[in-house]
Amino acid sequence: MRREGSPWTGLWAVFFKEMADHLTGLRMRILEVLILLSALGALYTGSQALRQTVGEDPFLYLKLLTTAQDPLPSFVGFLSFFIPLAAIALAFDAVNGEYARGTLSRVLSQPIYRDALLFGKFLAGLGTLALLLFALFLMVVGLGLLRLGVPPGSEEVGRAFFFLLATLGYAGVWLALGLLFSVLFRQPATAALAALGVWLFFAVFYPILTDLAATALLLRADPFDPESQLRQAQLALWISRLSPNTLYAEALTALLNPAVRSLGPILITQLEGAVLGTPLPLSQSVLLVWPQITGLLALTLLLFTGAYVAFQRQEVRA
Repeated sequence: MRREGSPWTGLWAVFFKEMADHLTGLRMRILEVLILLSALGALYTGSQALRQTVGEDPFLYLKLLTTAQDPLPSFVGFLSFFIPLAAIALAFDAVNGEYARGTLSRVLSQPIYRDALLFGKFLAGLGTLALLLFALFLMVVGLGLLRLGVPPGSEEVGRAFFFLLATLGYAGVWLALGLLFSVLFRQPATAALAALGVWLFFAVFYPILTDLAATALLLRADPFDPESQLRQAQLALWISRLSPNTLYAEALTALLNPAVRSLGPILITQLEGAVLGTPLPLSQSVLLVWPQITGLLALTLLLFTGAYVAFQRQEVRA
C-alpha cells in the first residue's frame, strides 16, 4: 500500500542526520585537514608576494586567491583539485552503503519516501560543501587582514560570492555523479573507482583529446580565410566546454580577474572603444560567466535526475 502524505515527508530528518554524519565522520575530517593545510600554505605564499603591492592594487584579495609561488600552486588551484575529491567522497556510498549495511529497507519502512531520502542525501552533501567553502572564505579574509592589513572591498566581496557559487555548482556536478554511481553500483569501492575514473578523464585526458581535436579542426580550416579559422576555433572551444572543468575554469577566470572581457576568440573590431586593462564591473563579469554557471547547474540536475530515475526503479527488499 502507498503511504499517505507528501513525498517529501522526512526530507529534513534525512538532511540533518546525513549532514551530522558528514561533519563528524573521519573521512570528512581527513579531507578538511588536507584542504586546510593546502589552503593555508597557498595563501601564505601568495600574501608574501603581495605585501609589497598593498595600496597599489584595488583587487588584492582576488590576487590572493589566484597568486601562485613555486613550489605551491594558488589557492584556487588547490580548491579545483580537492573539491571534486571531497564531493565524490561524500556521495559514492550514499545509497549502496545503506544496501551493504542492510538499513535501506528499514529506513524506507518509516514515513520516508525514496524522493525525500535521495534528495536529503544530496542536499546534505551540498550543505556540507557549502559550509566548508564558507569557512575557507572566512579564513581567506582573516589571513588577508593579518598579512595585508587592509579589508576587502565591496567589489571583491561580490566577486568572492559568485566565485563560491560557481565552486558550489562545480562541486554539485561531482556530488551528483558520485550519487549516480552509488545507485548504479552495489559495491561502494566500484562506485568510488568509477567516479574517480571520470574525474581523472576530465582532469587529465580530456584536455589532451581536446587539443588533438582542435589541431585536426584547425588543419581543415582555410589558412587564408579568417572566418573559416574563427569558426573552427569556436567549434574547438565548444568541444572543450563539454567538460565541467573547462566551465569552472572559465567562470573563475572572469570572476577573479576583472580585466577579462571575453572567454573565447575575439576580433580586433570587437575591441573598438574598449580600454584594455580596465576592470569590468561585477555585473558585466557575472553576465559573461552566467552561461558557464548555468551549464554547471544543468549538468548537476541532469546527473541527479539520472540517479533519481535509477533509484526509483530499483527493488528494495528487507
